Amino acid sequence: MRKRLIPHHRDDGCSSSPPWLDLAQLAQVEITSEDPACPIEAALLPGPHPGWRAAHPGAQVIRLVFDAPQDLHHVHLAFAEAHHARTQEFVVQWSADGGQSFREIVRQQYHFSPPGTIAEVEDYPLQCEGVTTFELHLVPDIQGGPACATLQALRLR
Repeated sequence: MRKRLIPHHRDDGCSSSPPWLDLAQLAQVEITSEDPACPIEAALLPGPHPGWRAAHPGAQVIRLVFDAPQDLHHVHLAFAEAHHARTQEFVVQWSADGGQSFREIVRQQYHFSPPGTIAEVEDYPLQCEGVTTFELHLVPDIQGGPACATLQALRLR
């Protein structure tokens, strides 16, 4: 009998994916503010970290400036708010010309309502080629309240 092994393909979402980009090696990070107790590395690097937190209330920008253009196929975002009810808005955009012009990927609002609704996790497939700059704009409270922006995780592949 002739036989051969074939790859097993799973349809349950458990198939292996390429690893997340090593942002520490591939990009410079620019941020509008940062709480020293919750630095941006805590949201961008793998591992158990508390995430990033802005130093002051209001709109914030997290910008990744890549050393060399990148092709992006997936973005993963995770947010958490365990203490204050608020409606957050975020915008994800990218540039292929060093930040001279941007293309919007997604704009979304989400209402945190502790103790019940305290986490938001978003995954978006992308087809962005030659990305030189990637930006996340956060408005932590669209009503203008005193909330500080937070980000649990940002991953790209």
